[in-house]
Amino acid sequence: MSDLINHRIRQSWTGDGAGAASLPDRAVRWLGQRIGPVGADRGRRADSVSNLADSALPAAAHEDLSALLGAENVLVDADERLARAGGLSYLDLLHRRLGDAVVAPDAVVLPASPEQVQAVLDLCVRHDVGVVPFGGGTSVVGGVAALRGDKPAVIALDLVRLDALVSVDEQSHVAVLQAGVRGPEAERLLGEHGFTLGHVPQSFERATIGGFAATRSAGQASAGYGRFEDMVAGVRVATPKGEWRLGVAPASAAGPDLRQLAVGSEGALGVITEVALRVRPVPTERRYEGWVVDGWAAGAEAMRALAQNHATADVTRLSDVDETAVSFALNAGLKTSALRAYLGARGVKHPCLLIVGWERDVRARQRVTAGVLRRSGALRIGTALGESWRHGRFSGPRQRDALLDLGVCVETLETAAYWSRLDDLYDAVRAALVASLGRAIVMCHVSHVYETGASLYFTVLTSRDDADPVGQWQRAKHAASEAIVGLGTITHHHAVGVDHAPYLEPEIGALGLSVLRAVKSAVDPTGILNPGKLLA
Repeated sequence: MSDLINHRIRQSWTGDGAGAASLPDRAVRWLGQRIGPVGADRGRRADSVSNLADSALPAAAHEDLSALLGAENVLVDADERLARAGGLSYLDLLHRRLGDAVVAPDAVVLPASPEQVQAVLDLCVRHDVGVVPFGGGTSVVGGVAALRGDKPAVIALDLVRLDALVSVDEQSHVAVLQAGVRGPEAERLLGEHGFTLGHVPQSFERATIGGFAATRSAGQASAGYGRFEDMVAGVRVATPKGEWRLGVAPASAAGPDLRQLAVGSEGALGVITEVALRVRPVPTERRYEGWVVDGWAAGAEAMRALAQNHATADVTRLSDVDETAVSFALNAGLKTSALRAYLGARGVKHPCLLIVGWERDVRARQRVTAGVLRRSGALRIGTALGESWRHGRFSGPRQRDALLDLGVCVETLETAAYWSRLDDLYDAVRAALVASLGRAIVMCHVSHVYETGASLYFTVLTSRDDADPVGQWQRAKHAASEAIVGLGTITHHHAVGVDHAPYLEPEIGALGLSVLRAVKSAVDPTGILNPGKLLA
């Protein structure tokens, strides 16, 4: 079996347990008191491939792909197909843990260059085979599900071999990376030239440059470095109608910015093979601090004050009361009793944790940020809390594995709204989730702020309904999505995929949807690209 991706890793974030987070006994007891029964994973079974359908890839297509890429780069065995069978949503992981039937691609192909990617698409047009572009496989909205649509077969086009730093323009601060480069490797390659992207989402360890672009990713330091689309200077895209290159200058008035048709296209309009990106010098100093505000309303106002006074730190993140409580409960190394006593002595009844971190012009900007926070009534806790968050910021997926082992339904959803609607959106989504799930912890944080508004990122913990675990979350997600419509966006950075496709038209209108369909028809007239996604 290829060592590129082991399908057992697809069952969890950590796969074999390396680096997995464990929950202290007190945290397990606390969870049980809040959400109901938790314990040894109910119904977990070993990996099984017995219910995987045979590959339906036509023999002629297999032969042509093998002639193009080499037989060793056209994989049809069960392990390799299962490795690209969906993403990392709660339901994706649940299906694998319970041994449910999964929809897998009929083959996995591994091109080694942009030219080979284009040639693969040309062959797939000829054989009418669907193509699902596959990077890190971290989608939580069905973005890499191996749907066939009306095609007789579908392949996963894995970009793992497109892993090079193509060029660095040190004078212009622009670097070109191939689409299969993962986050840590991108930082290593750029670091050799003294640069960084500064793009660090929670999926950083596994997600790829192409995936960041295709889904309009937002990193945890977006307040300082920008969202991923803000970094994109150019793209190279393979389409069924030929290669498309966009981006020749830092700014242009030559019609609409067509780069944005590739950025956020989710593989439905083309396969991104290279991305030219704005880079910045590696920081020489970093400082992260923890602050606490009393209550969600006060915290949101503090975040608005930071954004509208141009005083945000590079990382600017607010947790609501419930997320703060969970952070205290699940963090084995945090002396929460002493912290609670300190806050209680200062009259803080509803603590909300605020993390701020600076990576550029640290001292001057820290003073500005601190001044706004103090005027907003925030209490500075210190760098120890900030550094604890920075060093543990990738613990979420690992803790999710531990929670799944305990039979906990744990999932996330996100949205964004203007400041004037943010509280209404927060209340509406929370109410919808609680009404659907009953006894649950519904927590939220803001990690992306703008002058005009902010994102809301919800995490849900509840005891898994063993009688109907899939329906339990589907009903909750539907209720939350219905609550979002009319108040905010259906997705701030998770993308549309399958899950959010029914809510795209209410957001962009029937005319907007027809515009996207016209573009799809122009670049992919036979509809081979990522069937069922974005424009379902």
